[in-house]
Amino acid sequence: MLEDTRTVDRTTRELRLTWQDPHATASLMRETSGIEALRTLMERGLRPPIMVLMNIWPVEVGDGRIVFEGEPGEEHYNPIGSIHGGFAMTILDSALGCAIHTKLPAGVGYATTDVQTRFIRAISHESGRVRCEGNAIHVGRTTAISEARLTDASGRLLATATTACAIFRPISPASSNSALQA
Repeated sequence: MLEDTRTVDRTTRELRLTWQDPHATASLMRETSGIEALRTLMERGLRPPIMVLMNIWPVEVGDGRIVFEGEPGEEHYNPIGSIHGGFAMTILDSALGCAIHTKLPAGVGYATTDVQTRFIRAISHESGRVRCEGNAIHVGRTTAISEARLTDASGRLLATATTACAIFRPISPASSNSALQA
């Protein structure tokens, strides 16, 4: 099996990426419960392409909880000389959505409807490894809410975020027939 690779040459400032077929992980995510799928991805070291690109990975998966770590690098810089907010938003969004996903059964999907983020401190490549913990607050029949905190290697708060997600449950034949009769 081809492993994900992310090779950075700091001397020439070149980045080379290799990733696995994203459809294979998407299939796993649909066919198993959220917590089972995320644990499998973590245990096998499988990452969707965005995680390879942004250099983030899951390190803990629990019921309603997930932790990601990431390494911000010079390749994530914005024009004003700090790590682009998109790096922080990507790891926050991953933790927010995956915390909710851990609570979902197989075949149930979700999509982010909104995210609110507060950036507390600037991030640089000297910040070192960052850690982002996401926790599901509410997972209902049609909506879910979660929160996440992004910290640096010293535990200092870098950013916080909350999200709401729409939950997509399969329509059963019985419920679609009753809806037609109403």
